[in-house]
Amino acid sequence: MAEPLADRVIKRIGQAAELYHRLVMLVAPAGAGKTAALQDVHERTAAPLVNVNLELSRRMLDLTERQRALQLPRLLADIVGASAADVVLLDNIEVLFDVSLKQDPLRLLQRLSRNKTVVAAWSGKIRTEARGLRTESETSEDSALITQSSSLYLVYATPDHPEYRRYPVHDFLIVTPGTE
Repeated sequence: MAEPLADRVIKRIGQAAELYHRLVMLVAPAGAGKTAALQDVHERTAAPLVNVNLELSRRMLDLTERQRALQLPRLLADIVGASAADVVLLDNIEVLFDVSLKQDPLRLLQRLSRNKTVVAAWSGKIRTEARGLRTESETSEDSALITQSSSLYLVYATPDHPEYRRYPVHDFLIVTPGTE
């Protein structure tokens, strides 16, 4: 039987303490139980649970579109920094992907995770991509060494969507609802 999602998140929080970017990404499509898992972690650890869409929207209501783009990183840092807790849980982060805000959501989260452990619910998926690397031999035109390697990518939206993002998986920890 698979370990409950909240237990895996708590385990990753402990592992993140050793990293430069103390970032844990809870990755799954919408409706997969990310919010319920974060609520369970919140109840068990007393780490603050922040609805990013709601908090940022409240703070950006009176700002122009240009001001929103410029001030979003500081506003988000203020929201996360308002708690004295060492761990902050972020849910509903979709506003960070808004094209008009011109932000790089993963970089924002990584910047926040330098001072606190940040657990963020990412509505997307982890994709494995194989890529062929071809090295030509100098002795024969017909001989070549082809090696296969695979890379993991954190994906938000689909390639045809304006909010599409794809990041190589490194410098942060991942938790998914599947078996681990």
